[in-house]
Amino acid sequence: MGILHDDVVIIRPSEKEGDPSVITVNCPDKTGLGSDLCRILLFFGLSIVRGDVSTDGKWCYIVFWVVCKPATRWELLKKRLVQACPSCSSASGISYYRSELQSPKPPDVFLIKLCCVDRKGLLHDVTQVLSSLELNIKKVKVSTTPDGTVVDLFFITDTRELLHTKYRQEETYKALEDVMQDAVINFNIEKVGPEITACSQASPYLPSAITDDIFNLEMSNDLPSVSLTSNNVCVTMDNSLSPAHTLVQIVCQDHKGLLYDIMRTLKDYNIQISYGRFYIKQGRKCEIDLFIMQSDGKKIVDPSKQSALSSRLKMELLQPLRVTVVSRGPDTELLVANPVELSSKGRPLVFYDITLALKMLNTCIFSAEIGRHMIGDREWEVYRILLDEGASSSIPRRKVEEEVWKRLMGWE
Repeated sequence: MGILHDDVVIIRPSEKEGDPSVITVNCPDKTGLGSDLCRILLFFGLSIVRGDVSTDGKWCYIVFWVVCKPATRWELLKKRLVQACPSCSSASGISYYRSELQSPKPPDVFLIKLCCVDRKGLLHDVTQVLSSLELNIKKVKVSTTPDGTVVDLFFITDTRELLHTKYRQEETYKALEDVMQDAVINFNIEKVGPEITACSQASPYLPSAITDDIFNLEMSNDLPSVSLTSNNVCVTMDNSLSPAHTLVQIVCQDHKGLLYDIMRTLKDYNIQISYGRFYIKQGRKCEIDLFIMQSDGKKIVDPSKQSALSSRLKMELLQPLRVTVVSRGPDTELLVANPVELSSKGRPLVFYDITLALKMLNTCIFSAEIGRHMIGDREWEVYRILLDEGASSSIPRRKVEEEVWKRLMGWE
């Protein structure tokens, strides 16, 4: 007997301030479902403090205990979580995985052209509005003219798929106008074709000087200072406790999106979680137990595969993103690199956190670009932020790095 549509996701908000809310997901299973759900929770600003996952390979049952923001939009969150779950048949109650051969139609891309008077924190305010409207920034080009005018070009997609309508465009303009008041000089939204989107893409490869700056950690095998890493990650694997599964045990310090970083890594390796438990102890120490198996239904017995997966998990938890500030002659550039899943999804709200950190530092942004590039054998989303020369010169580079990193990791 099938389950009701409303029962796929059940949300029980906390009754007492400070207590976690409980989100239950009960639906057909698919590889990577946990990653997709954790990404949505991260987008909505929820912190997972405990989690339980159980599946028989066809049907899964997931419970998240989350700490939320006061203004959490529960109905919208539930809608997004339901959309991420595989559809189920009311007749049989069980649906097999959606065909991976039929890629979904890519969303329409729109270009927002915004011309306005510059001020500190402007880019973050615009980014906050776009995020609240569920408009996803795919690429941005921001430049400031000598007279203090800012020209912003945002290539975006609409989660609600309504940006082609007049009502949705007016809603976007009104929201931006409310936060910017009289600063708006010109505003326009237009749908762009694949030829414009292709032309707007950055070169797939970055200059070696930039990749050396961002990825010197991996090249030198030296970790940055404790303040810039999720220090002390321990990953162990055990095949003796289950006849069919490999047990992966992870002990590390909590950071924003921790469970998402674990899940996306396993998703990229096409690994299925049959049972998992996640919880945070005192001192923000996390303990995760995962019973996993490969796509062929077998546990991981090959030592080289175990080592590769263990090393990848450690690296993703030590530095889920790369952050550095470098000098480009007289200019100061902030570089942030965010790994892209094999499904082409990137970490949500990275640009939001970057601009918020710079706003809190009272630092102006002269120009900004977001592009996707191949670095090594992986695709990365790279944020290049050129800081205002006057403002950046008064703040030590190390201070900028630390504040941006803390914001991205939720340690602010």
